[in-house]
Amino acid sequence: MASDMLVKLYTLKPDPALDRRMAEQGIIIRKAMVPELEVIVDWIRQRFGSGWASEAQTAILRQPVSCFIAHRGEDMLGFACHEATMKGFFGPTGVDETARGKGVGMALLLHTLLDMRAQGYAYAIIGGAGPVAFYQRSVGAIEIEGSSPGVYTHMLPLQKS
Repeated sequence: MASDMLVKLYTLKPDPALDRRMAEQGIIIRKAMVPELEVIVDWIRQRFGSGWASEAQTAILRQPVSCFIAHRGEDMLGFACHEATMKGFFGPTGVDETARGKGVGMALLLHTLLDMRAQGYAYAIIGGAGPVAFYQRSVGAIEIEGSSPGVYTHMLPLQKS
């Protein structure tokens, strides 16, 4: 498992150019709504497994909702959550293979982290960060030494699908 990473939320700013890029592609980034729960969770389970689906369900059922989705029309493209496994944690997040490389992941990341800042967090922890270089480049995240497996120690094995 990858190490956790730390992000300074108080230095993040919205990215109007990225928001325009999403709008030009017809992509909407917004918070999930509870009536969409089954559709979203099923979509995540099919692509990313039961663990992330469970975390997203928790984030959708929180008040306020802490799961963002990206979609074009009725086609879901990706998601990002916070407050799913632990307080102050960002993740899980995932983008459909067909939508990668179009800024969707960055838009979801930024919207979610800015939501955490708006809720009073100064820092966010990216739990078990996969694409370390992406997080370093995108939001200045730094690895937390000795954090693997961290809070995920003694977790039961998860089914992929």
